[in-house]
Amino acid sequence: MLKNIPPILSPELLKVLCEMGHSDRICIGDGNFPGAAMAKAGGAIFLRADGHGVPELLDAILQVIPLDTYVEKPAILMEKMDRDKDLNIPVWETYKDIVSKYDSRGAEAVGNIDRFDFYDEAKKCYCIIQTGETQIYANIILQKGVI
Repeated sequence: MLKNIPPILSPELLKVLCEMGHSDRICIGDGNFPGAAMAKAGGAIFLRADGHGVPELLDAILQVIPLDTYVEKPAILMEKMDRDKDLNIPVWETYKDIVSKYDSRGAEAVGNIDRFDFYDEAKKCYCIIQTGETQIYANIILQKGVI
């Protein structure tokens, strides 16, 4: 056991977060996200976090890594498809609140990109985490900064 480390962060995930350098990215995918396929396609490390939600992991990860201050939007969400335009995605506000706890830019540090662009960006991530999150459009990519 380590002191002051959120217990939701597994040893494997802590190792990945430590290995990541400035501008490396990590994707936290919801339960519907094709994480294994994306990781295989892009050569990313693939980790499972079954039984955990994205908000809890996001909060824990941001306790130990900074977001990149050299880019405008170091936290990226998957934009809704046109057919889902009327869906309310409350988890996005939760993400903005969590990011605001750890980054002085607050919600301004969070951006959205098209679903298929998100997939392309996920394939470029250092690591993809597959969670058990049941909310849809609950995927997020974080870009690591410097301490």
